Amino acid sequence: MDVGPSKSPTQETADPVRRKPLRRYARLIGLALVAALGLGLTLRWVHWQFTHVVLDDARVASDMIMLASRVPGWVQRLPVTAGDNLREGELLVQIDPREASLAVQELEARIAGIAARRAELQARLTMVDRQSASQHQAAIARLDQARATLPAAEADRLFATSELARAEGLIASGAGTRQRFEQLRAGLDSARQRVIGAAAEIRNAEALMAAAQAAREEMEVITRQLEALAPQERELTASRDRAALDLADRTIRMPFDGVVDRIFVDPGEYVLAGQRIILVHNPAQIRVEANVKETDIRFFRPGTPVRVTVDAWPDRVFDGVVDRVIEAATSEFALLPSPNPSGNFTKITQRLPLRVQLRPPPPPGLLRPGMMVRVEAEARDTSGPDR
Repeated sequence: MDVGPSKSPTQETADPVRRKPLRRYARLIGLALVAALGLGLTLRWVHWQFTHVVLDDARVASDMIMLASRVPGWVQRLPVTAGDNLREGELLVQIDPREASLAVQELEARIAGIAARRAELQARLTMVDRQSASQHQAAIARLDQARATLPAAEADRLFATSELARAEGLIASGAGTRQRFEQLRAGLDSARQRVIGAAAEIRNAEALMAAAQAAREEMEVITRQLEALAPQERELTASRDRAALDLADRTIRMPFDGVVDRIFVDPGEYVLAGQRIILVHNPAQIRVEANVKETDIRFFRPGTPVRVTVDAWPDRVFDGVVDRVIEAATSEFALLPSPNPSGNFTKITQRLPLRVQLRPPPPPGLLRPGMMVRVEAEARDTSGPDR
């Protein structure tokens, strides 16, 4: 059998000797690459630390609306629970409305009574107007007739007087008769009575005119009574509207599309005016509130772009912009401020609150009030104060 050439002992010893420098070179190159990568990452981290500012004292915030009762009463219905998403106008709490409903009905009945009284007075005013107008016209007609009758009666009286005087002369001369004299005297008396009757008729017509005028004045009284009903109706209407408002306030509805965060009462409880009932917020109006050190406030001006990361969503980054910076440090809002007048002073870096608006806004419900976040901004100083 043909056997190939075999290595000599010298060649077998030389191969491992050649491989050792190669392995050493590969190890050194690997270590150099790792060292270069570590150095690069370290330099990048150091550069990032010098060029960025990080705020860890930050959290998601929203306007938490505390809904309270404006009126006292028993909680009749409470159809929601904490965590419910509701549309604007949906029922939250129903307070017992029976007493308020009765008050509204009572005032509406009194307003209806005012309307009936007004209709009655208006009908009476119309009736008196027509009656007084007809009485006045009749009185004028009678007065005109009486005034026209009086001159004729006066003429008849004067004629009868002259005739009687002539008859007296004839009797004295013996030419006249006593019967004729008596007839003329009776005619004179009759003429005088007609004059008196005409004068009385004039006075009667004038009295009728006065009565018609008094009826016209009664219309003025009725008009004043109608005018007096207006303020009474306004007063009752205001009371009715107040009672209706009291009735409406017994139904508490969702003021916007939002979430029920907490409920402080149970069905059947008696609540007082101003007592808190439900806490809600609008998930579409979310912002980030942070407290920045006063030494870093120059890097956070309104309009400064920032990056926001949320502890609950570590793989997502949200873009935002500084909306406003509160013009006072958080220590100024403490319940127990410590001015330290003793002279022992320790300087502590203060923090100022700021607000960040996320752009674009996150989907409603993704971020919830109270979540911890991290705000990053470039350490780029902007000259000049806030405008």
